[in-house]
Amino acid sequence: MIEESNPETHSSPAIKVLLVEDHALTRMGLKAALKRTTDISVVGEASNGEEALAAADSLNPDVILMDVGMPHMDGIQATQKIRDKNPAAKVIMLTQHDNDRDILASLAAGASGYCLKDVEPERLYIAIRSVNAGDAWLDATIAGRVLRHYSTQEAKPSAEAQPAPVKSSAPQPESQPMDRPFAEPLSARELEVLKLIVDGLSNQEIADKLIISLATAKTHVRNILNKLAVDDRTQAAVHAMRRGLV
Repeated sequence: MIEESNPETHSSPAIKVLLVEDHALTRMGLKAALKRTTDISVVGEASNGEEALAAADSLNPDVILMDVGMPHMDGIQATQKIRDKNPAAKVIMLTQHDNDRDILASLAAGASGYCLKDVEPERLYIAIRSVNAGDAWLDATIAGRVLRHYSTQEAKPSAEAQPAPVKSSAPQPESQPMDRPFAEPLSARELEVLKLIVDGLSNQEIADKLIISLATAKTHVRNILNKLAVDDRTQAAVHAMRRGLV
């Protein structure tokens, strides 16, 4: 584990990031990209899941950028263990792996975000800031896969015989009931915001798109979650697709 210090001072505390990546050159590239910002600070590095557990415990980072495929302990297992010990921990999976099993297993393990390693730096900054603020963040391509998975699962008749599940050591996400009634109908503005959530936009991007303040965008998102009786943005997007709201 490598600890870092950042000499820069900020008007508000920088977002503390722990990099977990087994390839040294990739870590160097990520660190260089994050140093271009003034509100994100790399406080430590780890090269495998076991080191990540120790670093998360000792450094208490705000956000952990976690690779999936690593020696000794992979990123999914490490995320599960970190979240078991600290349920408030915020993890973004940053990886070359875009297969459905890894995506869904990562989310089931408690990851708050999933990005591919070819993500543009500006999008990575947005992901870190969004997850640090308490939002979930999925790359647009990843979000589409998650939506299709949940929509397919929920569309199957309950009486239909299901094939035996594929055995996997990775944790699997539970499907969510999709037929709960609305607490109250969504307003026209909330429907606009819901469509942008389905499109994968962050709160800041929603605010910019609709020319409203970030606080107002967050209020709309919170109201949507409450009205749809869901826990997060991904579930809200699934409900929207399932019910034909967008």
